[in-house]
Formats: sequence, C-alpha cells, structure tokens
Amino acid sequence: MNIHEYQAKELFRRNGVAVPNGAVAHSPKDFANAIAQIKGEHLVVKSQIHAGGRGKGVFADGFQGGVHVVERSQAASIANKMLGNVLITKQTGDSGKQVNTIYFNELTNIAKEYYLAIIMDRLSNRVLIIASTEGGMDIERVAEETPEKIFRSIVHPETGIQAFHIRQLAFFLGFEEKALFKQFSTLMQSLYTLFWEKDCSTVEVNPLVLTKENEIMALDAKVVLDDNALFRHPEMLALQDTNEEDPLELEAHKHGLNYIKLDGDIACMVNGAGLAMATMDIIKYYNGNPANFLDVGGGATEEAIVAAFNILLSDPNTKGILINIFGGIMRCDIIAAGVIAACKKIDLKLPLVVRLEGTNVEEGKKMLRESGIDLVPADSLSDAAQKIVNIVKGSK
Repeated sequence: MNIHEYQAKELFRRNGVAVPNGAVAHSPKDFANAIAQIKGEHLVVKSQIHAGGRGKGVFADGFQGGVHVVERSQAASIANKMLGNVLITKQTGDSGKQVNTIYFNELTNIAKEYYLAIIMDRLSNRVLIIASTEGGMDIERVAEETPEKIFRSIVHPETGIQAFHIRQLAFFLGFEEKALFKQFSTLMQSLYTLFWEKDCSTVEVNPLVLTKENEIMALDAKVVLDDNALFRHPEMLALQDTNEEDPLELEAHKHGLNYIKLDGDIACMVNGAGLAMATMDIIKYYNGNPANFLDVGGGATEEAIVAAFNILLSDPNTKGILINIFGGIMRCDIIAAGVIAACKKIDLKLPLVVRLEGTNVEEGKKMLRESGIDLVPADSLSDAAQKIVNIVKGSK
C-alpha cells in the first residue's frame, strides 16, 4: 500500500527522523492557514500523488512542474494551479493523476544531496540498504552510469541493523565527523525501526540532505507498506487514499482476488500467481497483449468467479477472455460452475477460451460442454494462448 509524502514524513517525524516543517491543504480554503504555519519568505509547494518525478511533471493544461519553490505571496496562486489538475509524470503514464492534496514545506538550505533507501532484497531474502552520494536523481540512472557512487549493505532480519552497518554507510556518505555521525546514526536506526516494525516493503529518502546549518534531514519521503501485513497494523489503513487506487483493483480486493490492471486487450483469469505470470508471458509470446493479472487463488468460490468476470468486463479495453485453471486445491468443476453462472448472469458477448487441467477436470469440461455457452476449449496453455490471440486479432 502506497501512502503520500506528507503521511510518510509524519511517520518519519514520529520516529525521530528530522524533516522540514510542513502543512497540508485539501482545498483552497485551507491554503491560508497552511501557509501561515510555514516560516520564511520562500516555501516549497508540492503536489501529492502516488508517483515519482513530480518536479519534472507536466499538468494536463500545460502548467509545468508538480513541485515549486516560490515566494510566500505566490504560494496560494501556484497551489491553485495544481489542486484539482491532472499531473503527468514518467510514472503515471499518459493519463496522469489528479492532485487532490497540496503539501506546503519550509525551504531548506541545502549543502549536499544524498540517496537512502531500505528495501527487501528478494535474491538474498534479507533487508537491503542502498545509499548514494548522488541524491535527487533517478537511482537507476546513477547505478547505470556511476555504480561506484552506490553502496549496498545487507542486513540479516534476525540481528537487525548493527553498528558496523551504520559506520559503513556513514563513512561512504562522508558523515565521519562526530556530530554528523551521531545525527546519521539516529536517523538510520529510526528509519530501520520504522521499516521493520511497520512491515514496510520500501522506505526511501530522495533526497536526504545535509543543510548549510550542518543538519541531516529527510527532504522527501516514500513509504510502501506490505499489503499482506496490514492485518497487523489496522491503524495504517487510515492512510490509504482510495482516490489513488484503481477502482477495479479495489473491487477485486473486496472479493479476495489479486488483480492488477494492464494496458492490453486479452483478459486473464488464472489460479496461482506463478501460473498467472506464465499465462501473461505466453500471450505476449504469441504477439498478444494481456489486459490484467488476475489470480482467483486456491479457494475461490462460485461467487468470487462471478465477481472476477464482472471485474474483467469492466475494463473497456477487453476484447477476449482466457481462463487458465490448474485444479489442485481449486477443483475444475467449481471453476466450471462459476464460469457458467457468470456467463449466464452477464450474457457474455466477448470470445472466451477455457483451459482446465487437474482435479475433476473431466467433470468440469463436461459441465462446460453441456452448458450451451459459446466458448472455445483448449487442451494446453500454448493452445489456449494461440486461440485467444488469433480470435482477438481476427485470425482464423
């Protein structure tokens, strides 16, 4: 689950991480009060969306930049141009995202910028801390062009972050001086505690800055929470902004379905994440484009299958549907019953290819044959992918 920068900074602040003073506004009537809370003749006006690259983004009406340093007298005017407008960045796609919140920040006297992140490393099954002396830039670009400016430190989850980890990071970033080392040590411990105790998948600071007053501060903040661990942190659910979420993904979550919308035209309904990935891959292999990732799971009911169909058909780009089920825990006859019920209930008009294999497969196939539903059976995953791609593309 993603949260906004202002929410992440509040988590930082509660955990003892230094951040600039800031105030939030959700409507123009909040601007004056928010601006009054910020000191100085200049301040930073920041659009709040779940996407990076805001500073270089462009609004739908042509207004440049989702982050501006302005004089106090101009802050409300700039915020008005952002609020309610659609901001397009390299991470939002061409559709962009509407800005519903403005974050006013105190201007910081920056001496040097750095990058710092704590993530889960899937290769080592450990916590990975990444630091760079090049902050404020795309870390991928830094890794590609100047890899020597990136330091990686692996932390074992059983021991947690140790003093030697912090020393290595501090010396790499140039915080050897006693006062700076003490600040960085506190910041690093606090960030790791937040990451671990709140079950985060990402805690990122870009940039981390050293100010001209010799203070280490988190100028930006990104926190991503592990959805699978939210049951342990019900208080964090209040931070979710449903306006930033895809409505189809929210609907799928209500029914216990794992759904991610893509930009293709062949909808997929599969049981098991690995099989779903393989299904999307083979559709691409045969020159098709998957419209989604949809894992109905190992214990999906007939009602969940009906809900899955409704979600797939809610995507206007969908031109055909591929159902690929391997019946282990999930029986093929249960899937068949759900497919039949859904097709009859919604009067399916789109082409449908079904591949069943596994537990009760013959019973499931028989149910589909005798249902009277217009569908195309497939004998293998390769066969199913070729058939749905050919149908959607208009081939024989």
